[in-house]
Amino acid sequence: MTPDSTMKVKAIEWQAGTLLLLDQRLLPHQEVWVKCNRVEEVVAGIRDMVVRGAPAIGIAAAYGVALAARTRFAADPDNWKADVEVDLQLLEASRPTAVNLSWAIKQMRRQIQGFQQGRDPFRLLAEFAARIHQADIEANKVMGQLGAKILAEHQEQGREVMTHCNAGALATGGYGTALGVIRAAWEQKLIDRVHVNETRPWWQGSRLTAWELQQEGIPATLHVDSAAAHQMKTSPISWVIVGADRITAEGDVANKIGTYQLAIQALHHGAGLMVVAPTSTLDMDLDYGEDIQIEERAADEVLYAAGQRIGADVEVANPVFDVTPADLVDYLVTEKGVIHRPDKAKLQKLMSHKSMH
Repeated sequence: MTPDSTMKVKAIEWQAGTLLLLDQRLLPHQEVWVKCNRVEEVVAGIRDMVVRGAPAIGIAAAYGVALAARTRFAADPDNWKADVEVDLQLLEASRPTAVNLSWAIKQMRRQIQGFQQGRDPFRLLAEFAARIHQADIEANKVMGQLGAKILAEHQEQGREVMTHCNAGALATGGYGTALGVIRAAWEQKLIDRVHVNETRPWWQGSRLTAWELQQEGIPATLHVDSAAAHQMKTSPISWVIVGADRITAEGDVANKIGTYQLAIQALHHGAGLMVVAPTSTLDMDLDYGEDIQIEERAADEVLYAAGQRIGADVEVANPVFDVTPADLVDYLVTEKGVIHRPDKAKLQKLMSHKSMH
């Protein structure tokens, strides 16, 4: 059983020793689940964007480690721990920017180290992956309430918000980070509408976020990425609410390409920027955003749409993340608490388990 199976929208299921991934490349037109019984299939699912969103990638990888251990133990019960390290490295290399991936693998590696060679690790590793999954859902619900509380404290501002990419149930174990805040705010009647950037070149906003909001009955307005400043100028948008793929010790935020320009536009138009992410997204070993490895994907993602070539034959830049400096972030919301204007000292205090709210 998948943790918290009551969720209406979910991206990951674990059933009878098989990992099921909702193929997010086909949404919203088709709901197709991809079955993964081997670690290679999980690696392909992460690399090829069947599953995406930093927390969801980490959860899928955790289940992938359990599948890898099952195969390696069956092949060689006495040496499986050394053999499985190859699979862990394959998983780790599947998407380089999201830190949740390496965080989840580190957690699973720690579990593996505790096993004796001749003991079948599969059931216990699968149970531990399920605990990571459930903890993510619970963290999202906490973040949803903390973020909604900030919106409630600023009710004098407009009652519409903007989001970018997909930081919802599809990007996480369930419920969502940025969309978790939006869900909670909608339930508490704090917002009236969500403005959704389409998010080129993969259209996570138009295909995924708009679909999730539609499933929940939350009013949404979809627009092209380049209309964001115009929407902020002409609509009562009080907050830009986004997720994150990696946050440095200084508070710089790597997120889907286009987030940085939204942060600048929000500052100009008097809207707040709220970043919502679990503490597993914090990389305290990395100080500055410039040190984050930014994934550059294939030119065809920009040159083609739905299999049809749309771009001229020129050089293509396709960075899929950008870095928003900490000084543009108004609030960072985590499951451990909220930080206003994040910096290194505040983040260190948060990570030492002291409550920030």
